[in-house]
Amino acid sequence: MNISSIPCMLRAWLKSHTKAFLSGIGMFIALFYCILFYTFLVSPSGFRWRAIFGDPDYPKGYKIHGIDISHYQKDINWDRLRNALIQTYPIRFVFIKSTEGDSHLDKNFRDNFYWAKENGLIRGAYHFWSNKSSARRQAYFFLAMVQLSPGDLPPVLDVESKPKNLTVQDFQQNILTWLHIVEDRYHVKPIIYTYYKFKDLYLSDSRFDDYPYWIAHYYVDKMEYEGPWKFWQHTDAGRLPGISGYVDLDIYNGSYYDLRQLLIPVPQPVQRIDSTSFDSLSIVEE
Repeated sequence: MNISSIPCMLRAWLKSHTKAFLSGIGMFIALFYCILFYTFLVSPSGFRWRAIFGDPDYPKGYKIHGIDISHYQKDINWDRLRNALIQTYPIRFVFIKSTEGDSHLDKNFRDNFYWAKENGLIRGAYHFWSNKSSARRQAYFFLAMVQLSPGDLPPVLDVESKPKNLTVQDFQQNILTWLHIVEDRYHVKPIIYTYYKFKDLYLSDSRFDDYPYWIAHYYVDKMEYEGPWKFWQHTDAGRLPGISGYVDLDIYNGSYYDLRQLLIPVPQPVQRIDSTSFDSLSIVEE
């Protein structure tokens, strides 16, 4: 072979393979970005993606419907929303985002919390769990920012992620710390919101069995979580008058009477015996 002909052969080979080489590089870059996108955006909240699912389906056999909202729903027209129907059923309850971590108050919480009650809806407030703050600081921040009243839904802990550097046992203890502090204030079991796979992975412990569950599970006709649950967030692609954009839709697993029994009760007066006279006992209400 003539040595002088080698550069010509190399140029010819590169010319014939450049397109395939660049295509391979492009495919590698696209795959790399897809992996990053899924790992950091889709996977942590994979049950929240609506893009390929279209309009929501409505689970059959449930009559008590509600929604959950935050600042993402922007300014709500409550005059329109209070008369809205989900299928043929009125909106009975609304969960409202209140706090996140130990320092963030949802900017629309106070308005949403006030107007929900003014428009005759059963209201509740939920705290979004942060792995960057201690359980105690988060619990006391929630209690400082949110004043629930008799007739409101129990407080809600929204927990969707576990720190990678924490054992399941330590993570569970942190969650229980928040629940116990808030339960001591309101004397009702807080509601735990999570998605069904997270519940099975990280909260399957008998210490959580007495808490009511609000399970997120989208785009299915039937709840696949096999444990007991009170609420089902079945879609994040709802559309209702009074709300621009999408809104989460929820159902209650029971009758309206059952839902009323779940609410924070009116405190009962404390009765004590007046020990000044044992001849005729009298009851004093405080």
